[in-house]
Amino acid sequence: MTNPPETWTDEDVRAALDPDTAIASQRTAFRALSDGRARMAEKVALGVGANTALGYLSTLSPDHGAVSKLVAVHPGNGSLGLPAISATVLVLDAATGRLRATLAGTALTELRTAAGSAVAVDALAPRGADELAVLGSGVQARAHVRAFARVRELRAVRLYSRNRGRREAAARELDAELDVDVRPADSPEDAVRGAALVATCTLSTDPVLGPVDPGTTVISVGGFEPHRREVAPALVRQAAPVVVDDVETAAGHAGPIIAALEQGAVSVEELHSLGDVLTGRRAGRTDEEQVIFYNSVGVAVQDAAAAHAVLGTL
Repeated sequence: MTNPPETWTDEDVRAALDPDTAIASQRTAFRALSDGRARMAEKVALGVGANTALGYLSTLSPDHGAVSKLVAVHPGNGSLGLPAISATVLVLDAATGRLRATLAGTALTELRTAAGSAVAVDALAPRGADELAVLGSGVQARAHVRAFARVRELRAVRLYSRNRGRREAAARELDAELDVDVRPADSPEDAVRGAALVATCTLSTDPVLGPVDPGTTVISVGGFEPHRREVAPALVRQAAPVVVDDVETAAGHAGPIIAALEQGAVSVEELHSLGDVLTGRRAGRTDEEQVIFYNSVGVAVQDAAAAHAVLGTL
C-alpha cells in the first residue's frame, strides 16, 4: 500500500525553504541545467485578457521525480489585497511516477525567484557592492532585498515604486527586519543613483530603467512575458555580458531581451546562461567597470530544485 501524497501549504513551504537553503537549491538548479543533468519542457504561456496562465515542467536529474507548476498572473490582485502571482506545484515519485506531493506554489515561486537572483548577484557583482536600488515594492521586491542581503553585506537600500504609501511601507518593513538602512526614494533616478546593484521587480510594460553607471549589476525579474519590458534596450546594449536564466527561454519570453534582439542591441549568440557562468563555460564579470545585466523569466528547473529542497530530496 502506497502512502498518500503529501500536501504542503505556503506556510509549510516557507518554513522549510529558508533563504540559504533556497539559494543553495538554485545554484544546484542552474549548474544541473548547464551540465545537462536537468531537463526542461518549453515554457507555456497563455494570455487571458489582462491575466496570464503559465505552465512549467522539468526534471532536476535522472534521480529526481518530475516537477510541474501551474501559475496564474493577475496584476489587478494588488487592489484586492491578494498576491499578483499564485501557483501550485506537483512532484512525482522518481521510481513509480506516482504523485508524491502537492505544494502551494506562491511562496515557493517568491523564494526561488529571489534566490536565483541572489545566485546571479553572487556570481556577477563585485564583492564590495553594498548599495542596492530596487524598483518595485511588492512581494518580489521585498524578497530580493532579503535574498541579496544573504550574499552581499548591504550598507544601504533605496526603494522606489509609483505608490508612495506602498514604497514607504515596504521600506519600513525591511528596515525593521534587516540590519540595513532601507529608505524610500522619490524617483527611479534617486533610487538608482550611485547604486552598485539594481533590481527591477515590476510588472511594467514600459521601461522603468535605462543606462546605468559603470560597474553596475542589474537584475530584472519583471520581464517574464514578451510585452513586459521594464528595462530599456539601451541598457541591454550597454551591458557586457548579458546573462539570462536560459537562452532559449529568454529569447522567446523575456520582454527586455526580445526588445533588445528586435533593435539589434544584442544577439542570441551574445547571451550567456547563468548556469554556464557558474560552471565556467561562459564568462561572467572580468572587470569591475563592466555593466552586467541579468534577465530572469523563471525556468522550470528552479521550481524542481526548490520543491525537492522542501521535500528533503535535493
